[in-house]
Amino acid sequence: MSDTTHLSLPSSLPAIQPGHVWLAGAGPGDPGLLTLLAAKALSEADVIVHDALVNDECLKLARSGAMLEYAGKRGGKPSAKQRDISLRLVELAKSGLRVLRLKGGDPFVFGRGGEEALTLIEHGVPFRIVPGITAGIGGLAYAGIPVTHREINHAVTFLTGHDSSGVVPDRIDWDAIGRGSPVIVMYMAMKHMGQIAANLIAAGRSVDEPVAFVCDAATPAQTVLETTLGRAEADMLSAGIVPPAIVVVGEVVRLRASLDWLGALDGRVLQPDPFAVQERKDRA
Repeated sequence: MSDTTHLSLPSSLPAIQPGHVWLAGAGPGDPGLLTLLAAKALSEADVIVHDALVNDECLKLARSGAMLEYAGKRGGKPSAKQRDISLRLVELAKSGLRVLRLKGGDPFVFGRGGEEALTLIEHGVPFRIVPGITAGIGGLAYAGIPVTHREINHAVTFLTGHDSSGVVPDRIDWDAIGRGSPVIVMYMAMKHMGQIAANLIAAGRSVDEPVAFVCDAATPAQTVLETTLGRAEADMLSAGIVPPAIVVVGEVVRLRASLDWLGALDGRVLQPDPFAVQERKDRA
């Protein structure tokens, strides 16, 4: 861990007080996507309780002497119960420590930050929410896929691929989403990709609709698999990709050929805007 006192942060930013908890998002991976408040919290916290999806490079910004406590939850692996994690935050704060609860992405986007905050309220622990860049937006941007484009969609749906019991959520109205949302961004969807794809196809989506898997988004290990809804599960298994991943369904995936800016830095030749090209053809 390195001392970050060399960072020149605005003096107006608040400081973590003893006995307080900050629930902060670390963004999708790249430490450059940390907010100033999150960076300041890392430089001040006595203890950092972090998730599995927090990049180690972000944790290196912790002040010298800070305690790091792992509280990650990964599917299929032993992990702490959510209630125990929430109560641990209470315990640390009640002992007078400055506590940073650091989560990948944004704590309020499928991050259980709301549950933890409610437990803090229950026990009279003061807290601050520090939003982060969620992977469903920032991770896709690092893959060159915008979640909106005015020629494609005026709405986007974010959903989780499994509920608290680990199965596809039965409270999701797949027919309504399939009919009404041009772009669908899914967290934790790989385990049930076959069923999810079948649900969307049954709702009227084309088997040829573009799909992208963005794994380890915004990190040096980032990989992107482009496929179609009909082949999503088979191609995912064939490629051997593993979570964490964001899955996006919709025509915006086609823009990756033009907007893969990371690929361009490595020499990839970007293609013209496919929708502008089609518009010119239609006018001809």
